Amino acid sequence: MSARKLSEIGGVLPALVTPFDQDEAFDEGRMRSIVDFLVGRGVNGLYIAGSTGEAFMMSPEERKRVLEVVVDEVKGRIPVIAHVGAISTYHSADLARHAEKVGADALSAVPPFYWGFTHDQIVGYYRDITAATGLPMCAYNVPLAGLFGFDLIKRLAEIPGVEGIKYTAPTHSEIMRIKAEIGSDFVIYSGADEMAMSGMAFGADAIIGSFYNTIPEVYLALLEAMAAGDLKHAEELQATANAIIYFTLARSPNAAIKRTMAWQGADAGYCRKPFTNYYDAAAEDQLKAEYAALKSERKLTGVNFLDAL
Repeated sequence: MSARKLSEIGGVLPALVTPFDQDEAFDEGRMRSIVDFLVGRGVNGLYIAGSTGEAFMMSPEERKRVLEVVVDEVKGRIPVIAHVGAISTYHSADLARHAEKVGADALSAVPPFYWGFTHDQIVGYYRDITAATGLPMCAYNVPLAGLFGFDLIKRLAEIPGVEGIKYTAPTHSEIMRIKAEIGSDFVIYSGADEMAMSGMAFGADAIIGSFYNTIPEVYLALLEAMAAGDLKHAEELQATANAIIYFTLARSPNAAIKRTMAWQGADAGYCRKPFTNYYDAAAEDQLKAEYAALKSERKLTGVNFLDAL
């Protein structure tokens, strides 16, 4: 059984990148360095092998190894949520059992996708995966896999062991409705990096996202400002984050996040194709120059990777 309930896993949780070497093999050494880097930066937990972690670029065996390395390197310092979503219940349940065996604190899963599964089939998928272990489940509401309507979220919340949801839809008014109609103890992780302030304002309990790999200091400060009721400062921090996010989204974002981590001393390696990479030194120098220009033009302060340029 899990030593934690989902409600005990809060704060800023990076959706962890998965480092690959130039031959596209999982790089265990880089992963261990990334984990130590983020723990040292004060993040509150890690979300493993999700979309940002390129889960669907890996075999089930590779996903298991990634989780094993992360849990081993974390050594209980912060909670670990293992994403086990797949199209088949069989594979997801197998990944879930493995996650429990190696010491993950909780599970998460995207719904089954591609074939247009019915609501009953989606509910059955979550029920079967959650029943396979004693770990709490966090459902995952994300456009890439198909968004849940409120009625489906309500059905998922009735499944024993489904204790929360990673909410990456832009309809943040629904966060408030979930809390009001499903219950305040149903945990909501706001999953849209560019709307973290909004998610927290509408009642989310914590945040999970891609850019927390590279600018965790901005989001740690944002959550602190929200807790203190300093909305002006929180807005300033969200604006800083958003300037970086929108700039990065136009520049092969998965690869750019990994390179900006490297500039801070945490080399996150490369992505698997067909994602684009910055293999060429000249291309990376150009990327640095573009970020330096952004810093100057937008007068961005308090961002470690920009200060490291």
